[in-house]
Amino acid sequence: MELDLGAVRAFVAVADDRYFSEAAIRLEISQQAISKRVAKLESDLGVRLLSRTRGGAEPTEDGEEFLNHARALISLADQAVERLHGRRRALRVDVLGTRLATMEVVRAFHAEHDDELEIVTPGLGAVRRSLLPDSVDAAFARVSTVPSPGIGRTPAYLEPANLLVGRRHPLARRRRVAMAELDGLTAWMPYNARASEWAEFWQELCPEFGILVDTDGPNFGLEHHIDVLSESTDRLGFVGAKMHVPWHPDVVQIPLVDPTPVYPFSLLWRLENRHPTLRLLIEHVRSAYRPFDAERQWLPVSDREAMSAVGDCPLWPDKAPS
Repeated sequence: MELDLGAVRAFVAVADDRYFSEAAIRLEISQQAISKRVAKLESDLGVRLLSRTRGGAEPTEDGEEFLNHARALISLADQAVERLHGRRRALRVDVLGTRLATMEVVRAFHAEHDDELEIVTPGLGAVRRSLLPDSVDAAFARVSTVPSPGIGRTPAYLEPANLLVGRRHPLARRRRVAMAELDGLTAWMPYNARASEWAEFWQELCPEFGILVDTDGPNFGLEHHIDVLSESTDRLGFVGAKMHVPWHPDVVQIPLVDPTPVYPFSLLWRLENRHPTLRLLIEHVRSAYRPFDAERQWLPVSDREAMSAVGDCPLWPDKAPS
């Protein structure tokens, strides 16, 4: 016997919604079509699946027995279609934020390959989240531990940090500033008041170099942060060297050296994901990555092993990287 998936889907919809009219709205077909599909399914199976009551339609004993199998059939069919369509849709990439260096990595990739991409930007301000949301194909994040089974990881980019100060700050005229010179100075970081992968990085860096941290807020965003620093003679801030920072006439960025703090971005993906553009993105990231230089750069100890060399994780379970 050949089961009609459309009829199975109609039965499940009525069992869930209790009313043929509601199921028809959900499936965007007529109530008459829903009734015909359910009737055909009952005829094919030789059993009654639904009984009509004042409270709506309810599965019979046979209907309850068939319902779990029906849900599994529909789920499997939907997964098969999604897997096929997934190979043709745009690659969904979580870049954390459009101002960040990760956006530049993806732009460079797109300039070379011109593949269709969909950019996702949840931001760095939230509490540390799942490193690879179900809704994306790949994600940039700080990853200092071994990823979960089934997740691939490769170092993506080490972004140098710049000092951010107002023009009246004593360091404002410097071309570069050594980290030792920041000992005893105060960094204003209202965005570090809440846990995030970004805040954790600076919470490890600042004590090591004697930098005091002021998290008094509230955090009104980057533009407000820059406005406050522009009027200060003693507060300082930090930004990524590749970060898109709004221009302000009274704020300057200065490279940090001896050593240069670098923020570690890794790229994560599911090993089972066969999206054709994903392979190209992974290979692009690996080819452009420059490993951590312990003599010139600074990373938290927990990040150093992960960012010292291009990962040897296979692109897929059955194929090692070329």
